[in-house]
Amino acid sequence: MQASDLTSNYFELFALPVSFSVDGAALSERYRELQRVVHPDRFVNASDAERRLSMQLAARVNEGFRILKDPLARARYLLELKGVALDDTDTRLDGGFLMQQMELRERMDAVKGAADAGQRLYELRDAICALESQLLDELSSLFSDGSPPALQRARDASRKLQFFHRLGEEMAQLEDELAMS
Repeated sequence: MQASDLTSNYFELFALPVSFSVDGAALSERYRELQRVVHPDRFVNASDAERRLSMQLAARVNEGFRILKDPLARARYLLELKGVALDDTDTRLDGGFLMQQMELRERMDAVKGAADAGQRLYELRDAICALESQLLDELSSLFSDGSPPALQRARDASRKLQFFHRLGEEMAQLEDELAMS
């Protein structure tokens, strides 16, 4: 690896095609290979400049791996690469999706006091995983299309995925609360 790898995009760095669909095994394998090459421990006796470059490259490899393995981060990164502006303050989403989110949150609230909380949580997690899977399939299709309208729809779909990401975090927290009670 060399200094030019600091400016390549993460797909190039990991020798992967620029695509929403990423081969997880290939990504992990390439990550291990890159870490073996750039890990700062290999540069203990090197010059200051070489050690600094090694640390920068290792940080870049770690950041690239984190982004490419996470579907939400990967979608946002792809949109950035394609020049699609992301506005995190824009909260407009279609009414049907917002109603669905409210219903899922109500179901999550209902789990808390239920006698069969474990079963309800399991069913809710199943439902959320199915919806999230549909959204991931949609994102894959939209990024494959690559047209400007498809990329705008991918931006909206990635914002929806962000809702599911937050919901997943809240479900994990609820799961912990139920396990402690």
